[in-house]
Amino acid sequence: MQFFIGFSETIDRVMRFLAMFGGWLGVMLIVAVCYDVVTRYFGVPKPDGINSTMIQESEYWLHSFLIVFSIGYAYLKNAHVRVDLFRPSFSLKTKLWIELIGLLTAVIPYSLLGIWLAWPYTVKSYLSGEISKSQNGLSDLWILKGGLVVLFVLIFFAGLSKLIKIIAALRGDLSMEAANGEEL
Repeated sequence: MQFFIGFSETIDRVMRFLAMFGGWLGVMLIVAVCYDVVTRYFGVPKPDGINSTMIQESEYWLHSFLIVFSIGYAYLKNAHVRVDLFRPSFSLKTKLWIELIGLLTAVIPYSLLGIWLAWPYTVKSYLSGEISKSQNGLSDLWILKGGLVVLFVLIFFAGLSKLIKIIAALRGDLSMEAANGEEL
């Protein structure tokens, strides 16, 4: 079981690194929005080859990848949306069983389905050389669509990491608090 716990910890470190990278994309997003506002409303000229459409499209690319790279870590830290009507009153062991059932019936199958559906979508975009619908927009739209594949892969690995921790905790090989994300 120690091998699997070590694998889970490796996944957690990768998720933390990617979330920090996503945070820097957030900083770049702020810079891009400020640059867009300044050049648009104050008449500051843009460098050759860059237009307002490209800047605006880069803003939603940055926003998209900020979410892509942060979602796995958010799940590991229990920062995801959860409807908790009864959960707070349950024991930690019951919470772990509920999380285990949710992982096996929703998170992991849904992430695999997402990968399966998003992959051909991305490949088709790449093979067709898809570009922005705007005449002045960005090219290589497959990169943005590939973010959907990455998002589901990261959700899968975050779910796998959580699954390993929960099984280890239920077996007594890991504290229940660590498996619940309270000691990450």
